[in-house]
Amino acid sequence: MKAAAIKKGHTDQRAVGFRDMGTFGCDECGELFSIAHNPLLADKWVAERQAHWLEKVLAEEHEREKNHPDVIELP
Repeated sequence: MKAAAIKKGHTDQRAVGFRDMGTFGCDECGELFSIAHNPLLADKWVAERQAHWLEKVLAEEHEREKNHPDVIELP
């Protein structure tokens, strides 16, 4: 896994040692996610693009009345 959005308050062993690239909040429910990158691949510009992608994914989950997973692998 190169990058992930991890729900605040949740830990994932696959992301141990990852670099926190910022926090993103769901517009619908307010849940917070930390965008985390492998430290060797950390890139602020990529994190910004991933935040836009994540915004769409979270909105789609609300449309389908699905709960957000604790970890979302980012492209």
